Amino acid sequence: MPLKKSISGFRGTIGGKAGDNLTPEDIVTNVAGYGAWLLKSGAAPRVVIGRDGRPSGPVVTALTAATLQCLGIDVIDCDFATTPTVEMAVVFHQAGGGIILSASHNPKEYNALKLLNSKGEFISAIDGADLMAMAAEGDITYAQVDDLGTIIRDTTALDQHIKAVLEHPLVEVEAIRKAGFTTVLDAVNSVGAISIPPLCEALGVSCEVINGELNGQFAHNPEPQPQYLGELMEQVKKSGADLGIAVDPDVDRLALVGPGGRWIGEEYTLAAVADYVLSKDPGPVVSNLSSSRVVADVAASYGQEYQASAVGEVNVVEKMKAIGAVIGGEGNGGIIDPKLHYGRDSLIGLALVLSHMATSGKTINELRDGYPHYEMIKDKKEVDKTYDLDAAFDRVRAKFPDVKSNDIDGLKLDFPDGWVHLRASNTEPIVRVYAEAGTAARAQELADGIKVVL
Repeated sequence: MPLKKSISGFRGTIGGKAGDNLTPEDIVTNVAGYGAWLLKSGAAPRVVIGRDGRPSGPVVTALTAATLQCLGIDVIDCDFATTPTVEMAVVFHQAGGGIILSASHNPKEYNALKLLNSKGEFISAIDGADLMAMAAEGDITYAQVDDLGTIIRDTTALDQHIKAVLEHPLVEVEAIRKAGFTTVLDAVNSVGAISIPPLCEALGVSCEVINGELNGQFAHNPEPQPQYLGELMEQVKKSGADLGIAVDPDVDRLALVGPGGRWIGEEYTLAAVADYVLSKDPGPVVSNLSSSRVVADVAASYGQEYQASAVGEVNVVEKMKAIGAVIGGEGNGGIIDPKLHYGRDSLIGLALVLSHMATSGKTINELRDGYPHYEMIKDKKEVDKTYDLDAAFDRVRAKFPDVKSNDIDGLKLDFPDGWVHLRASNTEPIVRVYAEAGTAARAQELADGIKVVL
């Protein structure tokens, strides 16, 4: 995969030629740009880093840490850590920023540098452009020998993260403990294996783990979608568990499976959490344009404002702050609870789902049945560097001139019985084609009708 630079950071496949992939030269160049930007901003010369389970993690960590040290920046290394754990550790340590070494849902040959500011939030597009310019210019001054940064090992970041979840005002710890829930976790051979089980233990929840060896050799496609989670669904059914839990390699996305092996899905994770939060603390709700309509329906059922943002965690967070949202996130299973921190977090997502189940006395299947039913398909069109996306969007508009459209992020078409959202991926050379309708067949029909025009 060509090296991809965006608000998501720097991402690519390991190996190949410099400038084309995520090679050692590219890692050093871009980390140096980030470090120089951080120092220029006046932030504390201290950066938190952490990695998921990928085989390239140790090498990427070493290159990242050494580059920061050479700039005179101290490094706090959390080693294996979830994305939300690193985000929170930035605040715990009052660091100037953080770098998460994870390519999220991408296969094991990928890795990425995901960049955080001093609030433990993804840097803005403006800041990202600034640091990329600094990296490209290469006009960076490194520290003298007596001013090199140090490395500090942090072995407590996850414990602090879990403690904060347990102290969250809407997490009903005692009710969850009394409920005696049983769960099955598919840890997809990454850091979910060392983060979700201790949270469950603290909540008195039994947690059986599959694909729990932390080696980054993902047992299946690591994206938490039903076509890849057959083993989890079967084990939930076989064991009679109350809940199946699926996370991606860096544990910022949460998908659910109900009793009997029923797929609840990542889109309904945010709906269930929003339902619970709004029942306790009414207020505005935000999700992105590619998220299910069910989130807006839940907000409306409480008489609360709903707004959609552009896709991308930083965009959701910006919109949440602007309208004072009490809960938000992305339909890919990313829960953002501002009472904890402004970042997608499967640990708080799981704790709030369990609180909802414990206090309502309902199974996750019963909760799911209480929400409007939609089916979403997540399709894509592979493209190359010559592909003209603007021209493609013009063709789509011309084909459907009477359909309401929205172009704040790609192109979204709202049909009477569903919608289709088209946008270039921030992480892969594809155009994402998401569609939703009352049935999967109709959603696929809508998507196919658009794809032939792209």
